[in-house]
Amino acid sequence: MTDNTTSHHHTLLSLRQAVRKVARVHRVPVETRARLVMSAVDLARTEIAAGRPVRLEACAEPSPGGTADQLVVTLDTLSDLTADRGGIADLPLPAQFASGGSVTWRMPLPGRRGDGGSAGKGDRGSDEGTVLPAQNGGAAAGSGCPTSEIHAVEQELRAVLARLDSLTAEHRRLKHEIAETNRGTLALYVQLEERDEQLRKAHGQTLRELEDALRPAPIEVDGLEMAVHYAPAGTDAPTGGDLYDWLQLPDGTVHITVVDALGHGVTSTRGALNVTHAVRTLALEGHPLESIIARTAEILMPFDSELMSTVLLARINPATGDLFLANGSHPPALLLPAGGEPEYLEVRGRGIGYPLPGSERLLHVRMGPGDMLILYTDGLTESRKDPREGEKRLVEAARRHSDRPIAEVPGAIAEDMHTVILHPDDTLALAVRVPPA
Repeated sequence: MTDNTTSHHHTLLSLRQAVRKVARVHRVPVETRARLVMSAVDLARTEIAAGRPVRLEACAEPSPGGTADQLVVTLDTLSDLTADRGGIADLPLPAQFASGGSVTWRMPLPGRRGDGGSAGKGDRGSDEGTVLPAQNGGAAAGSGCPTSEIHAVEQELRAVLARLDSLTAEHRRLKHEIAETNRGTLALYVQLEERDEQLRKAHGQTLRELEDALRPAPIEVDGLEMAVHYAPAGTDAPTGGDLYDWLQLPDGTVHITVVDALGHGVTSTRGALNVTHAVRTLALEGHPLESIIARTAEILMPFDSELMSTVLLARINPATGDLFLANGSHPPALLLPAGGEPEYLEVRGRGIGYPLPGSERLLHVRMGPGDMLILYTDGLTESRKDPREGEKRLVEAARRHSDRPIAEVPGAIAEDMHTVILHPDDTLALAVRVPPA
């Protein structure tokens, strides 16, 4: 260990001068020197105010790696500074604390000097060789401090200002970069929004085309008016498990199928499509209406054991108004006679995937001029989680809109029924009316 110096101090001014001199002699960078002075004064302030002196020791020694020297500055006080680390944890220059009131700073030095430790006059890290004009034996007029001390303080202030200017310039540069990045991000966001809008339009078009492909083509039959409304539970799929089918059979009667397969989205659509296709095939082959639900289950269940679906079948003769219904666990059809009270047409039965599937019987009624039949799925009446309350509201809505053009009736009924939706579900409403005489 070399260049060992020790001194005792009773005033903060004396301590400042001693620490600053040690740092100048060893060419400690100005910014580090300022931090060292402030840290030593902060630690010694309480001791000196209480009248207790502090001891300052400084030495230059090889660093642990042996590649360069380091300056070791130790401040000894009579108080144990480790007892109040919370108040000194934010020192300008971090230090090592030891019990008994000892604090040590270790700072790497820029290089050793060959003159016994004195810095050269041309070294910008020290002002040891600089002497300014002074009065009163080397002190600045009226200041009470040596000229070299004042010069050292000015150096530290200049270093602080230079550092501040550097940080300000860096902050300005970063702000400019952030602004440029934000502009680029905004432009990218606009592009992504435009692309997203294009994708939404394309997706919507694809969904509409898929929905049109799933919906059977409208049919026109003399003596009947028909219209349908469908809305999926979610916007991510064009349809769910609620499907319908209508066709005119070779004998002139109109066959209508309403299916509600368990689940939502495209997965349930597959099951509903299988049911409607099987029913259509059986109807065209001439199977009795009362046997079609059971026969459909026999055909489909070996291929899809998870399939569960309710089914409502209607067969209407446009010439006579005869209506036949078969039901497999589906909500009952609603009949609104032109001159009578609305009536739910109840038929017992079990759907596809249920035990003993099939309709227990056929229900036969005759529709007259102006009569209207409403077929639907439970998404229409159970949107508020109360089927009975939903059936009452359906009667009121059907009465309210029964005189409108048939094309508007299903949608108007669905709009009234869904003013409040507590249980979103696929919704299907299909209206059949015998034109008034």
